[in-house]
This record gives sequence, C-alpha cells and structure tokens, in this order.
Amino acid sequence: MTPPIDAHVRLDTHPTHPSAVQAILTGSQARVALMALEAADWSVAATNVLVLARIDHEEPYWAKDAAKHLIAEDIAVEITPRLREAMDEEWTWANYPMPWCTRNELREVSNQAQKIHDDIRHGQLLIHAHAHVGHTTVAVGTYLSSGGKSVYLHGEDHLRQVADTFDSPAQALLAFEKVHAAEMRPGPAPLTDTERAAIEARSVFDVTTARSAPSRPEPETVPVYLADAGDHDALLDSFLDEHGEFERWRTWSDETTHAIHESQTLRIERVHEAPAHETAWTVAAYETPVSDRMWVLTATGATPAPVLQELLNHLADGDGWDTVVGAPVDEKTVTTATQPLPEAGWNHTVDGRWIRWTSPAGDAGVQFDAFAAQHPNHTLATWTVWAGPSPDHPTWTVTASSHTPSSLLANLSENLAHATGTRPAQATARERKATLGTTPPAIPAAKADPAVSHTR
Repeated sequence: MTPPIDAHVRLDTHPTHPSAVQAILTGSQARVALMALEAADWSVAATNVLVLARIDHEEPYWAKDAAKHLIAEDIAVEITPRLREAMDEEWTWANYPMPWCTRNELREVSNQAQKIHDDIRHGQLLIHAHAHVGHTTVAVGTYLSSGGKSVYLHGEDHLRQVADTFDSPAQALLAFEKVHAAEMRPGPAPLTDTERAAIEARSVFDVTTARSAPSRPEPETVPVYLADAGDHDALLDSFLDEHGEFERWRTWSDETTHAIHESQTLRIERVHEAPAHETAWTVAAYETPVSDRMWVLTATGATPAPVLQELLNHLADGDGWDTVVGAPVDEKTVTTATQPLPEAGWNHTVDGRWIRWTSPAGDAGVQFDAFAAQHPNHTLATWTVWAGPSPDHPTWTVTASSHTPSSLLANLSENLAHATGTRPAQATARERKATLGTTPPAIPAAKADPAVSHTR
C-alpha cells in the first residue's frame, strides 16, 4: 500500500481580499501540493503560501474543487470554518444580464471569462487594441499558440466573452477598426478595479511574520539624489491613474509596459525586471506620430523615486517635451539647463570636451559632452546625471540626448540641487559605502532602444 504523501494544506480566507482564498502548505512533501495548486492557477505569494484570486469572485467554489483533488491524491486538507461557510454559500450577481441561467450556468459563463482573463495575464492572448463602448469595453486580440485564432472580445471582468473569431490578426483588426475607429486605442484596456484587486491579493506577503515584525526606524532625510529607489512599478501605476491622457500597453511577455500619450508624440517604456544598473526607463519624444525621434532620455533601475516622480510630473504638464528640431546646443542652452547647480554650490569644471557640475560632497554630478552635442545621431549621451561613489562607478544614472528640452533639464537640475528624499535609516555609512562601491558598471552610453524607437 502506498504511504500517504507527507503534505498538509490549510485552506483559509484571504486576510484582506473579500473572496480570495489562501493555502498554507506544510510537510516534507509540500512541493507536491504546491505543484498541484499551481496547475490549478493558484499563485505563489510567499514560501509555501499560495493565493487563489479570480475576477469572477468564485474562489471558494474552486478552492473546494481543489480540496477534492488534493484529497484524492492522499494529501491532507484542512478547511477553516469561515472558508467552509463561504463554500456553502450560494449567491448570484445582481442585475446579471442572463437571468434565465441557472447558478451552475452562470458559473460556467464567468469561468469562461476567467479563462480569457488568465490567457491575457499569462501572455497567451495578445490584445492588439480596445475601445470603450457605452458602459463596457470591447477588444481584439490573437492567441499566440501555433495557428492561434484572432478573437473579438466583448465585456469586462466576469462578463467578458468571445463575440466573434477571425482567421488572422489583420482580418480581425480591419473588422474592429471598421466598427470602432473613433474610440479605438492601442493595446489592452486599463485594468478594472476587480482586476487590480486580484493582483493585490496575489502580491507577496508573509503570513508568519506580518503580525510580529518589529517596527522600523524612521527613514532619514537625504538629498534627493541619495534617496531610495522605491517602487518604480507603483510609481508608474500612480502616474497613469492620475493622467488619463496616457494609454497603457503591456507586452505579452509581461516584462515591459509602454505608456503612450494621446498625441502619439511621447512614449514612455518601463522594463519591470531591469537590474539596478541597467536601463529601466526610456522616454522618447517625436515631432509627429510618424516622424523620427526628436530626443530620448533613459534612467537606470536604481534611480531614486523622487527624481523619476519629478520627471514624470514635468512631462505631464503637456508641453514638457517640446523642442526645436535641429537647433544647435549652444552655451545659452547649457547655461539654462544647469543654472540651479552653481547657485546651489555645485562645483563647475571643464575638462576638454566635458563640462561637469559636481555636488559639494562629490557624491553626484551632471556631465555635458560637447562632442556628442555636435553629433546628435551618435550613440554617446550628451547629458549624464549620476550619483554614487564616482562617475565611473555610479549607483544610478540618467542620460539624455542632445535635443532634450532645456526646460526638462533645468527642472531636473533644480530637483537635484534643492529637493530631498528619504532612505532607510538602518544603513550605516560603512554599509552604504560597501553597497555603492560594489556597483560594477560605468556610465552607460545613450543607445537607441528598439522598443521605443519609432518604426515607419
């Protein structure tokens, strides 16, 4: 007789999400239960902790189904009383548009909507465009599997369904544009409140230490260029929530988010898993939606959150990316861009082709390359902002091409010269020096990023 699997699964309601379910695994063979739950689309939220968060709010039903399968595999399952009560509760959607359906039929419809949502989330269904129609959303996309079909989607959340299919993406897009040309927008629609809540429920947390974690000391206030990098993804989400003139589009691999201004002349790219010293942000501006790029700015993954926040705020002003194409970068341009630095006591030096401004403590600087300014098509950066032990071993960098607007650069200089931020107080000076000193790369050259560069 085969011995039972040494794994125990405790199913309980989620600590913050009203309908999500969490599973806590124990035992020497907990990995077996983990693999079974992952196959049923549960998400790992911490070590041996999984979460089931759906957009149809049917988590208790599917948790009960998962429990049956685990028990059938001789895995011990414990269900808390409050979750068992939720499993036994029968309910229906208010004002559901299909009142003739039975409860099981409603569940099947919402499960099909859940599958569409999961296919998009996992990058199996690529959304080409969307449109808001009345009180709902329509979209067109293509399944990326071999011979994948193109589909027309209608509705949101638990009401989304495949309304039509097409033999090719081109055929699908033409049909979609014919009906929704005026409202049509690139990429998937912004996340709904239900989708955001599901993402938050799946976020990493630690149920074993959440209540007993010691209070952290108050963060210390430092010059903005020494501030903590913070959460860049949350920063972008907040920016897009506040500025509806930017459309969000996330690549099917889920690695990159593009934010495109409604004028189609400003594009922001955010690479989510970029290492601290590599390019995580690229901003590119265009004179018209079909013209060549006017200027480009990049920022690495360790760039302080307040620096990025100020940059995004400037761009959101509406005219923060205007520039004169072909205008020479002269002494007046450089002076305008850097005026706040010498006024704040930053040291000014000239070394051949390089003009530099360095903070009084020598832990940050701005560098202008006169040679690169006269060769704007070159891959060298005209402007480089850095902070860290030295310009050769920076903690973070921002680079900009020659025609980057003076107003944007002046705003950045003003922020560096006078603004402050915070960082964790527990890091001693010795620890910070060790951390900064191990950052390996030198200042990167500004390169054209194919994901943001315009293609005719």
